[in-house]
Amino acid sequence: MQSDFISEASTEKNVLNPQYVELEKDFFTKLKRQGKSPNTLKNYKTDLDCFKTFMDNSRPVVRLAEMGPAQIKHYGEYLEKKYNSDNSRRRRVQALRLFFDFLIEVGIFNENPVRQIPTSPKFLDIPRPAPLVEIKTLWQFLLEEAQKPGDALSTLLAKRNLIMVMMIFGSGLKVSDLEELTRDHVSIDGNKARVLIEHGKRDPYTIPLPDIFVDIYLDYIESLDRHLSDTRHQFNKLLFSANAYSILGGGLSARGIEVIFEEWRKKLMLTLTPKSLRQACIFFWLQQKESESLIKEWLGLAPSYSLKLYKDHMMDSIYDQSFLEYSFYQALRAHSLPRV
Repeated sequence: MQSDFISEASTEKNVLNPQYVELEKDFFTKLKRQGKSPNTLKNYKTDLDCFKTFMDNSRPVVRLAEMGPAQIKHYGEYLEKKYNSDNSRRRRVQALRLFFDFLIEVGIFNENPVRQIPTSPKFLDIPRPAPLVEIKTLWQFLLEEAQKPGDALSTLLAKRNLIMVMMIFGSGLKVSDLEELTRDHVSIDGNKARVLIEHGKRDPYTIPLPDIFVDIYLDYIESLDRHLSDTRHQFNKLLFSANAYSILGGGLSARGIEVIFEEWRKKLMLTLTPKSLRQACIFFWLQQKESESLIKEWLGLAPSYSLKLYKDHMMDSIYDQSFLEYSFYQALRAHSLPRV
């Protein structure tokens, strides 16, 4: 049940808040200049859209310049009713605090009224890593897709997806990391490879890739270059987006990766997600007795971050990555990966 302050259906449009639209645009321009990733910008937009909906549907409609402690208190109540998750409420409050800090910078406000809302505590969910049997199922499916003769683009897509899965399960990358990668981020020394991760707020760092990565990567790059030579596309991004008929361009967005996983879940009747695949990688590292400080570095986490929940559940599921190599070479012996 909504409070009297909020109307479920608003008949008044945001024409009462034209100032908000321009200020939000300026805010995101600033964030882009700071080097925020597309995925971060998308999340901030979602969080601020919640605030905009609150303003539009309030009775009486609230103009941005009228936001004060009373209205902010109502927004806090709105979030309490709308979201069961403490983390969801916390993210929306934090995004709004940043936005109002920006409004102070441009002279709209003298102080930040959002600091009236107490921040919900951050609760860490129990890790739910992808089951090893599902990872093996997906890996075998992708190997089979890469072996199918005929459609060169489908084969290339399967090889791209092998790279993507290895980088998440083998090296703990996030989807936001993957969308920024170029070929220059991958370094090869003999049969070993590492991937360079660059974030605006910290120094770059590298993560080791699975041993089998080099062979699959070199085959993928050779296939990709051959395909690009026959098209108008030229790019240095490691991954690419495509439809059923052609490559659309270099780079693959975080949302695009999530959609690919959704398709796999439906087709193969799986439950795994990029997040659960990454969590499986963390369990693997812990079971391999990698140091916590090194794992935190590879994950881009602060030294103060606790891996206690992972350690508490470390033996619930046992992981290994040897099947990546074994299955790949078994496929080579049986079929040989086709050149495209």
